[in-house]
Amino acid sequence: MVTNLSEAPSLVSNWVSELREVNIQKDRMRFRRNLERIGEVAAFEISKQLESSILDVQTPLGIHKSMLFKQQPVVSTILRAGVPMHQGLLNYFDKADSAFLCAYRKHNEDGGFEIKLEYMSCPDLTNRDMIICDPMLATGASLVKSIDFLKTAGQFKSLHIVCAIASKFGIKKVQTTFPEAKIWCGDIDETLSDKGYIIPGLGDAGDLAFGEKIQH
Repeated sequence: MVTNLSEAPSLVSNWVSELREVNIQKDRMRFRRNLERIGEVAAFEISKQLESSILDVQTPLGIHKSMLFKQQPVVSTILRAGVPMHQGLLNYFDKADSAFLCAYRKHNEDGGFEIKLEYMSCPDLTNRDMIICDPMLATGASLVKSIDFLKTAGQFKSLHIVCAIASKFGIKKVQTTFPEAKIWCGDIDETLSDKGYIIPGLGDAGDLAFGEKIQH
C-alpha cells in the first residue's frame, strides 16, 4: 500500500511545496518544522491501522468503554536527516519506543556509491509495529539495508515507512523487498538523477535541516 498525502490539496501539499522552495529552504527552523508536521500527519493516519482493544476507562462520573492501542509502536529513524520527522511521529505516538540507525552513502571514485551501516540502538522488535521514517526515499538502497538491519532485533508485526518525498523507483525497490510494507509519502516524484538523487526533489534534507557536513 502506498499513500501520497499530497494527492489531494491539503496542508501536507503546502508544507511539501515549502520544503522544495529554494528561498524558503534558507530558514532551517521552518524546514525542520515542516518535516515534523508531515511526521505528525503520518502518525495520525498510521494510528488508524494499529490494533486496538476496548477497555473500561474510569471518568469522574462513570465508566467509558474506550478504544486503546493493544501495544505501542516502535518509531525509528536513520540519522541525521530523519530526526525532525521522528520528532513529529513522537509528538503523536508519545508513549512509543524508539530506534536509531546510522546509515550513509559512501561515494566511490567511479561515481557509484555503497551504503554503510555503523550503528543501531533499539528495543526487542519481535512482534512490534515498526514505523521507520526517512525524508527522502530515492533509490531505496539505504532504507532496505536499514530495515534488514532492524530485523536482526526481531521480526516486526507490521511495517510502516514515512517519507517526505519518494521516487517511483525507490517505492518499487521497497515493495519488491518488503511487499508487506505500507508507505506514507508527503509526495511522489517521477525520476532520479544519474547519482541517485530525486528530481525535482528538494536537495539534501540533512544539510537543509542541520547545515552542510564534511564527509569523513
